[in-house]
Amino acid sequence: MLVGTGSATEYRGKYGYPAKPDVTAGKVEAGIFDCIVIPGGFAPDFLRRYPEAIGLIREANTAGKVVASICHGAWAAISAGVVRGKRMTCFSAIKDDVVNAGAIYSDAEVVVDGNLVSSRKPDDLPAFALAIISALTR
Repeated sequence: MLVGTGSATEYRGKYGYPAKPDVTAGKVEAGIFDCIVIPGGFAPDFLRRYPEAIGLIREANTAGKVVASICHGAWAAISAGVVRGKRMTCFSAIKDDVVNAGAIYSDAEVVVDGNLVSSRKPDDLPAFALAIISALTR
């Protein structure tokens, strides 16, 4: 299910592929999900401006759901307050943001710390996907 912010009826990815949200963040509860995947790119910079989206990430984390972020997705996880004391990775350009938010940074293709799964960049997608699947089947 694609959860949007309510600011658009369609989003476009890096290569222009359209994606239509099924619901907005303010109209769902984390309990219906097994996992929240925070995308990379600059989308997280927009996501973190919406309290409903940040609240959904925070609620999922509190419920022990898998919270996965790749690339710049760590920005939204930081804004949700779910990274302090956790080991994680991210795109190199936001490493300082992750460290300043209290996370323990590791430069690895994927890092799993409890219910938090993180990866650095698109090249890491295979390992990221496998780590999410593994976290969901524990």
